[in-house]
Amino acid sequence: MDWEARIRANLATVQARIVAACARSGRKPTEVTVVAVSKTHPPAVVRAAAACGLRVFGENRVQEARAKIPECPGALRWHLIGHLQTNKVRDAVALFEMIQSVDSLRLAEEIQRRAEQAGRRVPVLLEVNVAGEASKFGYAPERLLAELPDLNALPRLEIQGLMTVPPWAADPERVRPWFRQLRDLRTACEDRLGAPLPHLSMGMSGDFEIAIEEGATMVRLGTILFGPRAPVTRSIGSGTEHSPD
Repeated sequence: MDWEARIRANLATVQARIVAACARSGRKPTEVTVVAVSKTHPPAVVRAAAACGLRVFGENRVQEARAKIPECPGALRWHLIGHLQTNKVRDAVALFEMIQSVDSLRLAEEIQRRAEQAGRRVPVLLEVNVAGEASKFGYAPERLLAELPDLNALPRLEIQGLMTVPPWAADPERVRPWFRQLRDLRTACEDRLGAPLPHLSMGMSGDFEIAIEEGATMVRLGTILFGPRAPVTRSIGSGTEHSPD
């Protein structure tokens, strides 16, 4: 398979749709970053995607990323978008530029501890379970607001915004209220912090245009760039490792 040709064609379609969504919402396309969800794909596919101009890649599992990243171009930027267990934090801090899935104060404190040891600051997004789905990780909005001062007090964490994986819907318009809720929650968080939170990571292959219209600055795209793949679901403790695209 000519991965580069396939990805290049898919990316051109995605970029045209981003431009159109931004035009509808009075935004600039440069305000939206595509996070290419490369989970389950080998380094050769990532290299093909990089040749097409993609620079930010999202991985779900620390173990997979640990094996893959060294085989990929060094200039790429890697985000962890899947659930992070505390026993994997040390590797996550070493591997990823950003952790998008901070979903508890306990996890944040462990990132703080490992970042202190590594002598670095870690940009993070706070993951919110906007619909309160039992099968997904993420803060309940009320708990996030309650813990925000403690999260903000961790000096090695740079809180840059919020992330969500909303309920699936065949009609993307049905997801719009969840994106709007995350945007409103960001405003509430900014009011509490007295500082801006620049990023909203929301929107995947089936609904990214709606997410952009509602303010997304990062869209996590896998299937629409690389083609369909078998869904991956793994039981972790009392929850489920969700698949952000």
